[in-house]
Amino acid sequence: MSLELLLTIVAGILMTSILASKVSARSGVPALLLFLGLGMALGSEGFGRIAFDDAQLTQSVGVVALIFILFAGGLDTRWRDVKPVMGVSLSLATVGVAVTAVVVGLFLHFAFGFDLAAGVMVGATIGSTDAAAVLAVLRGRGVRLLPRLKPILELESGANDPMAIFLSLGMIRLITQPGTSFFDLMIMLILQMTLGFLGGWLFGRVTLIALNRLRLEYDGLYPVLTITAVLASYSLTALVGGSGFLAVYVTGLMLARSDFIHKTSLVNFHEGLGWLMQILMFLTLGLQVFPSEIVSVAGSGLLTATVLVVIARPLSVWISTLRTPMTWRERAFISWVGLRGATPIVLATFPLLAGVQTPIPVFDLVFFVVLVSVALQGTTLPLAAKLLRVNDPAPERMTSLMKQVRLGTGFGQMLLEVTIPANADAVGRQIIDLRLPMGTLVVMIMRGSEMVAPKGSTVIEADDDVLVSVEPHNRQLVRASLTAANFHHEGPVPAETA
Repeated sequence: MSLELLLTIVAGILMTSILASKVSARSGVPALLLFLGLGMALGSEGFGRIAFDDAQLTQSVGVVALIFILFAGGLDTRWRDVKPVMGVSLSLATVGVAVTAVVVGLFLHFAFGFDLAAGVMVGATIGSTDAAAVLAVLRGRGVRLLPRLKPILELESGANDPMAIFLSLGMIRLITQPGTSFFDLMIMLILQMTLGFLGGWLFGRVTLIALNRLRLEYDGLYPVLTITAVLASYSLTALVGGSGFLAVYVTGLMLARSDFIHKTSLVNFHEGLGWLMQILMFLTLGLQVFPSEIVSVAGSGLLTATVLVVIARPLSVWISTLRTPMTWRERAFISWVGLRGATPIVLATFPLLAGVQTPIPVFDLVFFVVLVSVALQGTTLPLAAKLLRVNDPAPERMTSLMKQVRLGTGFGQMLLEVTIPANADAVGRQIIDLRLPMGTLVVMIMRGSEMVAPKGSTVIEADDDVLVSVEPHNRQLVRASLTAANFHHEGPVPAETA
């Protein structure tokens, strides 16, 4: 095959995937299902006739894709939204995954004769959720959730991948190394999670300093810098025994809560890169699957999926949220939206490569369970939100001015988004009277559902979302000028106000 023909085929596959995402948004069928279907169609048993059976390569592609997807998820997180729900989200991501693993493991042990460790391994493998697929379906169907539900789902899905990875790999170690004890696993969990968090925090800090202080001559090098940070955060943390997956997610979170040069463009870049990685991962996973083998596990897979959706997920949600003020409707909705994504399928390649023997092939079983979860839960999400009345009737408020404004700031400028507290000294004052540092530009104000084009005479009101173009070294001063009570800065009036 010539290079030109190969590139033409790749372009065609990518364009088909893009069109599939469009179909997904309009039809409500999750893009994951369409991407996997495309990969299976291109495989050796489909019309594409591409002979592919390489679990090692599939695993490698999946791991690389996951680290960029996790980083993009962390980077796109609004810290102000997730901070109030951090406790319940982390409980769902840890206790919830553990409960799911145990319930599914017990079912496989008694129903199909799995060794208990192998059953828990499968339960842990399908323990992580995919909020990106959930939110994409809801956004495509015009469904807006109650304000605190979306951040809960987002943070849970980002944080439960490392927990699912640890539990599944821990069970594989118990199976392949019989001398391993439960105490050994607990030490490994504490070590991996601690080093993963510290590694993510460290690389987040280093990356933030590099972005704001290097002053690169070419703007196009900033995405290269963040890609380098992702690869280094994962690999170096994993080399010292930590969870690389947790490290890249924490790195993204650290950057999300901070201000840095070209933040808007970098968030958009990694969102696009995350989509590319999803397409690549789903197509590869689809190629690895042989439909004839999937059919052979349909009965056991359907029963396992039923236990997961009807028993394991609801039980894990209710146990994880016992001491929270959540309503039964919110708990029921979170239970139903435990949509499984590509992470379980990637994790299913680990026991395959480790040679773990089970009564039912783990990879085929997990793949079938994911297909059922996506097809059943993914297509009924809008209906579930309506029946449980967890959709938000309030008019849509711009969630982030950063995503709406495509501003080409000059060299050394950065975009800063600030929400004005009710007790801020800036409330009731005109922009011209704020005495912001020279070179600061107020770009836009979002007031409720109304977009205000600011002028020097525009009066700041409580709860305004203000977007400011500012020089990096002035960002803390500008934030204090807009949010602090009894703050006074005797500086020059900005040269202009948009």
